[in-house]
Amino acid sequence: MFILSQLLDLIRIPPHLFHLPVHHVLRDELHQKYANKVITNLGLAVAVWDILDIKDGLLKPGDGGSYVEVTFRLVVWKPFVGEILTGWVTDCSAEGIKVHMKFFNEIFIPKAYLFEACIFKPVEKAWVWKPDEDTELFIDLNEKIRFRVEEEVFVSVKPKSSTEALGLDESVSKAPPYALVASCQTDGMGCVSWWD
Repeated sequence: MFILSQLLDLIRIPPHLFHLPVHHVLRDELHQKYANKVITNLGLAVAVWDILDIKDGLLKPGDGGSYVEVTFRLVVWKPFVGEILTGWVTDCSAEGIKVHMKFFNEIFIPKAYLFEACIFKPVEKAWVWKPDEDTELFIDLNEKIRFRVEEEVFVSVKPKSSTEALGLDESVSKAPPYALVASCQTDGMGCVSWWD
């Protein structure tokens, strides 16, 4: 679920930080740039693990900062396809179930990836699994749910234009930069309370 990834980046050290040890400044700048950000085709960056190599700083004309090439390792959250995870149901709709974990909210279980005998009850806003004629097991909001990762979805997010930033452009897609498609189709999946 968590992996160490080695990256290379050019980091600017502002002049007012020149008096501090370079390792501390670079670690802070890297944390500010990467922590809690999605890196396309890599995953959700958690924290800088360590700094492996620091090259000599370079100066650009007209800029008082120093640009330093840094090789570092980053802790990244990237569940693998087939991994079993646990989260909480945040929304049930006719399309499927939205799930969140304490630090990640973009998990969706489509109706096609639910148990075969699952039906959606719009009045209760809940999915119901009927394993036999006499049993109805509800998947309600805020239920703890176990699911299997089926697919990762990365979307390249472009910077907002001035009209988008002001909220004037309503046609902007709200797709998250990183999402998981999951399933609940085998024994042990679904609400944790069913299997306790």
